[in-house]
Amino acid sequence: MQRLHARYPFLEAARETVATETVDLATVVEQERAVVERARQRVITALEDGEIGEPHRDPRTELLSYPVARVLVSMVEERVLVRRYARAEAETAHERFTADLENTTELKSVESTGLELAELLAEFDLEETVTAESVSASATTGTGTGSGTGASAGTGTGTATAGTTGTTTATDPDDADRFRIDVGTYLPLAADLWDDEWGLVNQPLTDGDIPVEKDDLLLLLREAIRDRIEDGLPFEVPTTIGDPLEDAAEEVREVLANLDLTREIDTVVPELFPPCMKALLDQIQKGEHLPHHSRFAITAFLSSIGMTTDEIVDLYRVNSSFGEEMTRYQTDHIRGETSPTEYSPPSCATMQSYGDCVNKDDLCERIPHPMAYYEERVDDADDDELEDWREGDGDGDGDGDDGDDAQNSETDSGDETDASTDTTSNS
Repeated sequence: MQRLHARYPFLEAARETVATETVDLATVVEQERAVVERARQRVITALEDGEIGEPHRDPRTELLSYPVARVLVSMVEERVLVRRYARAEAETAHERFTADLENTTELKSVESTGLELAELLAEFDLEETVTAESVSASATTGTGTGSGTGASAGTGTGTATAGTTGTTTATDPDDADRFRIDVGTYLPLAADLWDDEWGLVNQPLTDGDIPVEKDDLLLLLREAIRDRIEDGLPFEVPTTIGDPLEDAAEEVREVLANLDLTREIDTVVPELFPPCMKALLDQIQKGEHLPHHSRFAITAFLSSIGMTTDEIVDLYRVNSSFGEEMTRYQTDHIRGETSPTEYSPPSCATMQSYGDCVNKDDLCERIPHPMAYYEERVDDADDDELEDWREGDGDGDGDGDDGDDAQNSETDSGDETDASTDTTSNS
């Protein structure tokens, strides 16, 4: 097995190598403890440190630890683990191929551990939608046509004007410092890059292409790797493979349980809400009346991300039809305080059926549930972005007159109980 495949196990060639050598994974996990130990280390280090640990000295052990690690992730079957594992593998790959591309002195060979940019683009079928360019140095003479070779000049022809920067089309992506990427390719790769600089509105789109620097292209390739690794996880694990791995999987579960992941379910950051919940929250804050299915959806969502009954009740005070007693009853019912069931927020499909699915973005296209959307946004955010709404100005401390509002609500909300119960049951 080539060292390159052990270094980059997500490559299609690496998968084919394992398949060609007819590796029986059930036999591997039963008999090769070094592979299982490295797989366990891969997953736990991904959880704890955001990378996959030091590679094993034996290329075969290192390569086989990758599919075994995917099995462990599938056995634990926690979305946060899937995301963190895929991100750690992709981040490690990004560090490795960035180093490979900077190392221009290594002679390429069959046993080389390095990866060329052209190979990486071809791996993800991007050779037709990513065009390499090279930005030449500022010209010192008049306008003319020239050619050059090397990382700075590229190889090809182009026009440079005195005192300006000329651009030539490079034949070898490894020699280029700028690229053009088709917008249809760019959008899905940049979908999870939340900084404003990645937004399409901030890109100088020309003839369907977006110009990117080499470093940015490498970040987009990191996202392509993450998508590939995450794809298909978790999957059903045969008992012949899963049983010998149960101890390792249990250790992963314990590490996951002991980690401080409370921000996944106990952080209120409206900027990271899915568009549907942003819209419902905005309607509440404007004092607009919400249909019962909409009230159920936003209340269940806010409860699921850690808001208490008191906090949710305070949020509704601005509504003209607010009734504290009824709102508190409904909220406690949804939270399972006064009912045998703690209700979850509706799925995206249910939100669509009620007409509450609005302002969909790229992440919505691949996320089946508002909670999954929010968990991914929170998990991807930097710590300094996670200012809990309840700790700032928007903590829902409405100043309405509790007594008057509660009294007035009795007439406005007379038949809310039955309708709310129906909505709760149907959702």
